[in-house]
Amino acid sequence: MPPPTAPFDPATADATATAAALARRDISALELCDVAIARIELRDVAINAVVVRDFERARDQARAADAALAAGERRPLLGVPMTVKESFNVAGLPTTWGFEHARDLRPDEDAVAVARLKAAGAVILGKTNVPVALSDWQSVNPVYGRSSHPLDPKRTPGGSSGGAAAALAAGMVTLELGSDIGGSIRVPAHFCGVFGHKPSHDLLPARGHDFPGFPSGAPSPVAVIGPLARSARDLDLALGVLAGPDLDEATAYRLDLPPPRFDRIGAARVLVLTEHPVARTAGEISAAVQTSADDLARAGARVHDGAALLPDLAKLHRVYQAALQTLMTRGMPQLTAPVISAHEWLGLLDVRARLRAQCRALFEAWDLVLMPAFGTVAFEHVDEPVWGKRVLPIDGHDTPYGDQIAWAGLASFVGLPATVAPLATSRAGLPIGVQIVGPQGGDRTTIAAAGWLQTLRH
Repeated sequence: MPPPTAPFDPATADATATAAALARRDISALELCDVAIARIELRDVAINAVVVRDFERARDQARAADAALAAGERRPLLGVPMTVKESFNVAGLPTTWGFEHARDLRPDEDAVAVARLKAAGAVILGKTNVPVALSDWQSVNPVYGRSSHPLDPKRTPGGSSGGAAAALAAGMVTLELGSDIGGSIRVPAHFCGVFGHKPSHDLLPARGHDFPGFPSGAPSPVAVIGPLARSARDLDLALGVLAGPDLDEATAYRLDLPPPRFDRIGAARVLVLTEHPVARTAGEISAAVQTSADDLARAGARVHDGAALLPDLAKLHRVYQAALQTLMTRGMPQLTAPVISAHEWLGLLDVRARLRAQCRALFEAWDLVLMPAFGTVAFEHVDEPVWGKRVLPIDGHDTPYGDQIAWAGLASFVGLPATVAPLATSRAGLPIGVQIVGPQGGDRTTIAAAGWLQTLRH
């Protein structure tokens, strides 16, 4: 006789289990929506994660989901409540990116990703907090104030998808939509102990995730959008909803993402990187990555120290930093950055193309690179406004704050998929995530590896 199925608990269930419970009619979408709203109203007082609330329209969406479920409809997220990062356009809600001057800007059309989530049946409860211009590993701005870590209000939940990760970690929602150019999905996931996926470049359309007041323009060669979730399988579920071509490309191309490269983690070929030549890394972070590598080796995976086999990480960091500085200061005259010529910009893209070719060759021989997402656990709030003056204490050393962006560089600059899985806890009781980088288009490989790794740790 099979063991009895555990009763559905909305406080702990992931989005996949929630969608299944709704389809079985174990709970109504409206009941679930009200439970989520109550959790936000109770738990967000000290965290300040869900800063734009759209509860009445969410209840209307939930009622429509219940009618669809009663009629026999089945969609991937039908009736599942969630939130999205404040920087995504949601028709009728403010999109400020944390800028005071954008407080009253309310787009009249959903971002493509939001529209796809709604088409899949998701109930959008509201939007989560960000730093100004999405350009910090803290989530604080003059419009909505500061978000705090769910486990320690003195610490940051990360950024720029910090409110997103905090809402997930605090049990307010089961799924979130974020964005990432310098670790903005991966760092909050690592800090808060949730799953996050930075997709292969251009896999998910970013139209409607635009600098406030500016229409969609030329796509960024580095920035992406992607999901945060309670489980690896939820990342895969969200990827299936969100991925695929947009506009002109959609008339000629269809997405056919390959399955994971292996059907068990013991068949994987894994490079391990615990230190970076540019960014100091805390010993307990390096140890957590090494422990995960040891788990893989015990499961039968082929594991190798990856430092000598990867591209020159110091050089990659310099080029990535130059490109990032240009991209992040575009349209922001208040920020000072070196002006580069069009030829210099094309030169950066040439280096990127060569690095992509090098990584293609690398991932013919190997399946995954295991590495930290950031050099520390969630740190205490830093109020110094000038990045160049900020420091992070790491194992007794004061280190430059901005150096930590190096851990995002390989996946971001080359355009590779990277999944963060929560796999350890620090001596202070804070989460530690491990970043899993894979080949271009290998998103399901890194997501599957994240799920298998977590299984090994439990």
